[in-house]
Amino acid sequence: MDWGAPLDTGWQPLLQAWAQSPAGLGLSAYLDARHQAGAAIYPPDPLAALRLTPLSACRVVILGQDPYHGAGQAEGLAFSVAPGCKFPPSLRNLFKELQRDLGQQPPMEGSLKPWAARGVLLLNTVLTVEDGAPASHAGKGWEAFTDRLIQAVAQDAAPKVFMLWGAHAQAKALLIEAAGQGAHLILQANHPSPLSALRPPQPFIGCGHFSQAQAWLGARGVELDWGLSAACGNTLF
Repeated sequence: MDWGAPLDTGWQPLLQAWAQSPAGLGLSAYLDARHQAGAAIYPPDPLAALRLTPLSACRVVILGQDPYHGAGQAEGLAFSVAPGCKFPPSLRNLFKELQRDLGQQPPMEGSLKPWAARGVLLLNTVLTVEDGAPASHAGKGWEAFTDRLIQAVAQDAAPKVFMLWGAHAQAKALLIEAAGQGAHLILQANHPSPLSALRPPQPFIGCGHFSQAQAWLGARGVELDWGLSAACGNTLF
């Protein structure tokens, strides 16, 4: 498996250590075999989130599960879709809450790259998937790597907000708390999926996580801009 160009100095040692571990070697062999078998694997660059958000710049972490499994959708960022793609239901609800919480008009495109460039790490816990087969690469070795990334972010002293939506992301709360020793803000709510976004115990719609993150970081001298290119007059409600 070719991991592409080297990452920034914060992430690269973690990648090197994991790639040489049993989990990394096993995953690399598995991905090579699936490619040789003709499997369509997304996204084109599994490490895109790390390339766009250096460890030293990270101020918010939003955890997803695995990439979108439709052709042309995944761009290596949790919840984000490539320009030109229809908004998936969870992303649509994310934009609804952004509009409700901050009054921000929904964007024309579903790419969250502007957030990544401003220090929002949009990290899936599994970084590849096969066409039409959600969670097809779960349990193949990615989790050992992304757990180490989450731990490294939490161990860094700069203040950060972790936004954990749904049980899968919330399972990482203990890892974050242990590594960060209480230095960071952890926000938890239901997943933005239509199946859970409005349900108790912590509905995603109405959670106010975007404004809470902005206020908490602002009190510590860190500006956070959730802006995206808005569609004039558009609404998701």
